[in-house]
Amino acid sequence: MLVDDALRACTVLGEFDGSIVDVGSGGGSPGIPLASVLPEREVTLLEAERRKCDFLEQWAPPNARVVWGRAEEQPVDTYGIALAKALARPATAVEWCLPLVRPDGALVLWLGPSADREAVGRVAEQVGGGEPEERSGLVVIRKLTATPAGFPRRVGVAQKRPLA
Repeated sequence: MLVDDALRACTVLGEFDGSIVDVGSGGGSPGIPLASVLPEREVTLLEAERRKCDFLEQWAPPNARVVWGRAEEQPVDTYGIALAKALARPATAVEWCLPLVRPDGALVLWLGPSADREAVGRVAEQVGGGEPEERSGLVVIRKLTATPAGFPRRVGVAQKRPLA
């Protein structure tokens, strides 16, 4: 079931060029299944917990690399696509992930039905994104402009003082 859920993003990923970052990779989904079926794409599995990185390194396919670190510490406007599934509250996930994406790229979120999509849209606008679009049960946010000055905020600030 986890693999099928991860692979729902394949149609969306085909619309955008560039490398992919799975933020908060944890147990490897959606990053590892997507890297496996898209061997021509470079996939970064970004994880803040070293123990989880050790696990990911054992299972990552050749086109995937594991990075131990936090989203707020990564270079901005770098990836074609960012993915986030069960990372944090949706608005916080947008603040962490969308700055990683270059203009003309996108953020893909797996959100439940109770997620506050208005809050997601407000935060997306503040960090250079467009209006969230629902597709194949996923939320897609296009990156319209470069990440504004002041983002990402320091580690921990997005959780302590959410934008929405």
